[in-house]
Amino acid sequence: MSQQKWAQLGLESFDDVVASIPGFRSREGQRLMASQVAQTFSTAQLGKVDDDAPAPERAIAVVQAGTGVGKSLAYSAPAIALALARGTRVLISTATVALQEQLVNKDLPALAAQLEQPFKFALAKGRGRFVCKLKLERLAGTGESHDEADDLFAEEEAATRNARPAQEREARMQFYASMADALATNVWDGDRDSLATPPEPEVWSPVAAESSSCTGKHCPAFDGCTYYERRKSMVAAQVIVANHDLLLSSLGARLLPDLDNCLLVLDEAHHLPATALSQFACALDLSRLGWIDKLASRALRVGTLIEVEEVADVPTHSSQLRQTLQDLAKLVMDFYGDDLKSQKDSWGPARVRAPRGVLPEALLEPLAQAAHHANGFLDVLRAVSKALRVEIRDNPEEARRLSTMYAQVGALAPRLESVYDTAQLLLQQPAQDDDSQYVPNAKWFTLETDGEFIVVKAHASPLLPGATLRQHLWSQVRGAVLTSATLTSCGQFDFFLRESGLHGDPSVTTLEVASPFDYAAQGILVAAETHADPRQASAFTSEMVDALLHDLARVESGALVLFTSREQMRQAVDALSTAMRSSVLVQTAMPRAQLLSLHRERVAAGQSSIIFGMQSFGEGLDLPGALCESLFITKLPFAPPDDPVGEARAEWLRSAGRDPFSELVVPATAIRLAQWVGRAIRTEEDRAFVYCYDKRLVRTNYGQRLLNGLPPFALEKRPPR
Repeated sequence: MSQQKWAQLGLESFDDVVASIPGFRSREGQRLMASQVAQTFSTAQLGKVDDDAPAPERAIAVVQAGTGVGKSLAYSAPAIALALARGTRVLISTATVALQEQLVNKDLPALAAQLEQPFKFALAKGRGRFVCKLKLERLAGTGESHDEADDLFAEEEAATRNARPAQEREARMQFYASMADALATNVWDGDRDSLATPPEPEVWSPVAAESSSCTGKHCPAFDGCTYYERRKSMVAAQVIVANHDLLLSSLGARLLPDLDNCLLVLDEAHHLPATALSQFACALDLSRLGWIDKLASRALRVGTLIEVEEVADVPTHSSQLRQTLQDLAKLVMDFYGDDLKSQKDSWGPARVRAPRGVLPEALLEPLAQAAHHANGFLDVLRAVSKALRVEIRDNPEEARRLSTMYAQVGALAPRLESVYDTAQLLLQQPAQDDDSQYVPNAKWFTLETDGEFIVVKAHASPLLPGATLRQHLWSQVRGAVLTSATLTSCGQFDFFLRESGLHGDPSVTTLEVASPFDYAAQGILVAAETHADPRQASAFTSEMVDALLHDLARVESGALVLFTSREQMRQAVDALSTAMRSSVLVQTAMPRAQLLSLHRERVAAGQSSIIFGMQSFGEGLDLPGALCESLFITKLPFAPPDDPVGEARAEWLRSAGRDPFSELVVPATAIRLAQWVGRAIRTEEDRAFVYCYDKRLVRTNYGQRLLNGLPPFALEKRPPR
């Protein structure tokens, strides 16, 4: 079938679905987006190409779809129809759990009922979201009994257990036993997220499935493995729903469909650059090193038992690695200790960043040694793991015992990988004669206390998410649609294209689809000024809180107040009158789902209900109609000034003669502000007031740029009280 016919098929499928939904109104913008999706996915050349063939044709669409466009139907209907016609699959990646749940529980089932061709869909989750049955049986005491002489690590595990208070040990044993019972009786499916009360990370981690400790099909519990059962449903599905973290972390791991042979949709795409930076950043603990001896002991015992020659190198690598990391910790304190200790009264870990990404020369040789010994140690672990898998295959009657050994050795391997990866990033230094074209990594060190420990850590991160995404993601993708309600910044796509690594890519097409809402008639943006400068935190917050409370007194139904800091919110809560306090629901006071449920109940009962929230409540929150008739933005949502990656990036831009505030800070704030403002009008019937108490929005040149990126509300300026 030709590209033109494929594009026609995709759009016709969308039209057929729209026509089949009773009472559904066709929207011009939605159909325009569907047409672009169909055109993009019909153009992309998928699958293997011969070595001597021309480079395959790529097609990527970046689509900003305003609130109310109905973007999930606009991309899913044509994408799925084309995937079925082309014999491939659709991979939809989101940033939030809320959108994943909406797609899997609502949008895709509804679409499956309307599309002429049947299709299956599945939700992809990382392995760590599922329980390892073998680990759970062991910890719950329901597995086979283990003879002390037969258990290589009984003494070590007993010491770990006994280090905890008796009451905590008993509570954990009961919890694991209840999980094992629920799993055995099919009351629970092994998915952490489906537990009534998801456990804390330190409780879940010992029973979580991990690639480093999993023997796969060689495991004696493989037939009942919850993770691999979920993988089977993914293999049979034509549509996979994942998240950006999983997409980036599984590149090359064959967990998700091959990116050169599937149709990729990135919803909530404005999160992609930040996710990329987070995904490829590394950290290395230079203080708590007992795990190295533990891993060496385990590797030696297992390697000796199954006669792996390479384990002879373990004592050297482990002792040298530990000594090198201890030396590094001392050197870090020698160079940066005064700066770190002077921040002892600050909130969170003390931190110092290496200017321009250049480390003192004295740190480079120990880092190189750490990378060398970590890599050598990893080579030994790979040899042990390979030999164990062979033993499990050849001796199935010993599979349970051997799989347990594999898990116990593999459990600590990710720490070793983290040492190597962090050292490699830290070692990247500009050449002496390099110019401003070199982009350094952000490098910083932290100091904090953890109980009785003083913990020194080394951190490193790439500086530019775009470069990272170009190298790791876009080099593999053939056809993709990126969409969100906020991809333009100050009215332009340029910032997002640079951040996402697509700027200057000839395969990229951009499209802006306006919201169907009449913002000028449906909403009023009140720019409420203060005498105090917002940069003078104390004076501004005091004046802003007074103005906020005055406006809140007029709220009759649902309202949302968004704060830029926990301290700012605390001061507002403290200033509430007794009468108003009963109407306010504070984000930190209860779980999000419970708070939103209570908010809806109050509004439905005709009561006023005001949510006090911070950044996480500024997006992905759908409060239509009376649930949010008033939105209050206390201050422009600039990113915190102490982000080390942001600091390093601003420093690099300044060194190249560029303005980081105009080029980086303002565009990023514009996207964040547009998300916050987007909480106000959710349907064509909504009416809302949006208040902003930061006078910079109407008093500065960059404020005008921010206004240009917002919906065209009627603007009302209010002078200071």
